[in-house]
Amino acid sequence: MPVLRARATFALAAALTLTGVVVLSGGLVTGSDRATAATSYPSWDDVMAARGQESATKTKVAELQALLTGLRSRAESAQAEAERLGTEFQKAQSKSDEAAETEATLRAEADEHAEVAAESAAQAGQFAAQLSRTGGSSMTASIISDGNGAEDLLYDLGAMSKLTEHAQKIETAAVADAAVARSLTAQADRAATALDALAADAESRMAAAQRASDAAQTQVQEQNDNEARVQAQLATLTSGRERTEAEFAKGEQIRIAAAAELARQQAAAAEAARRQAAAAAAAAAASGSSAGSGPAPSTGGGAGVGSGSGSGWVRPGGGGMSSSYGWRIHPITGVRTFHDGVDLASGCSTGIVAASAGTVDYVGWYGGYGNYVRIDHGNGLKTAYGHIVAGGFRVQPGQRVSAGTLIALVGSTGNSTGCHLHFETRPGGGTTDPVPFMAARGVSLR
Repeated sequence: MPVLRARATFALAAALTLTGVVVLSGGLVTGSDRATAATSYPSWDDVMAARGQESATKTKVAELQALLTGLRSRAESAQAEAERLGTEFQKAQSKSDEAAETEATLRAEADEHAEVAAESAAQAGQFAAQLSRTGGSSMTASIISDGNGAEDLLYDLGAMSKLTEHAQKIETAAVADAAVARSLTAQADRAATALDALAADAESRMAAAQRASDAAQTQVQEQNDNEARVQAQLATLTSGRERTEAEFAKGEQIRIAAAAELARQQAAAAEAARRQAAAAAAAAAASGSSAGSGPAPSTGGGAGVGSGSGSGWVRPGGGGMSSSYGWRIHPITGVRTFHDGVDLASGCSTGIVAASAGTVDYVGWYGGYGNYVRIDHGNGLKTAYGHIVAGGFRVQPGQRVSAGTLIALVGSTGNSTGCHLHFETRPGGGTTDPVPFMAARGVSLR
């Protein structure tokens, strides 16, 4: 019996081959479906290979996970370095600001003493001119000769003595004020020299902080890009065998269903041919003719920020003013410190815009003011914007911006109790109160 069954199977295969059907391990498919079946779904060999790669896959997964850990670590280290250098820049800038204020104060005091000295010298000169016009010693003789009595003489002599004494005091005061003015000017000159050094140090630290900030941004971007890619690779590796087996099972179902449908179609075609042959034989017998039948009949088928006054200046953020410029008790440290700008109670992640046109000269960490952008408007004037949300920078160093250009998003980075915008105005090396500064340009911050 086995031999007969084998012969029958071989005969069936031969007959099916003649009609365009081939035998596969999963069933019967037509010749036209053979390439699709072979390429669209994995074979049993593919399944076995996927199972055999299980240990290698686990090793690769561990490598990729270690790569992700390294990427995150490098990004965190770069960010920490950027914050360290940004804090050093902020401290250096604060020293430069204090030196600028000291130099300006000394200059003002020197100018004041020089002005007083000039006035005193002018008065002393006027008295000297009067004495010169009266003839000096001849005035004394005139008083003696013209006196009407002893009392008049003594009065006149006393008056002249007081006049001379007053002139001497004025002259002495003028000399003293001039000396003080010279001393203060010398101190201001020394302060200016120190200011130059501090400003240069601040600029150097700003450049270092900017480089670190750029590197950190690059590292974070690289981490984000690679993490997405590596996560996709991890998903592919960890699900490779399961997916291969599932696709193989699906392919088997399709192959079996296709073979069954083809077998049904083939049986129907064979039955139609048998009936056609029987009908033709019957017709020939009835007519006594040996002529063959004609061709078989065919079968058918079918188938609100940025407000301004037209002055070229606009409000940099929304919300009312929550903290003013000047000395205050810091809300976090509790220490009396100088607040270099004003705070606007802007909402989290709302827009921060450039107060006026200029060139961005710093984008990075700035000590207690967190993520920080500074814009140079020319002629020594700059504005700055602090506490920007992490990932909220919208400009780069060297970029030109217009008044109202979106530069960042509001956050609470640095020493901050909640989302708000810290806004500074910096004319000529130091800071000034932004409220009157902006009011003079038609913009209200209150």
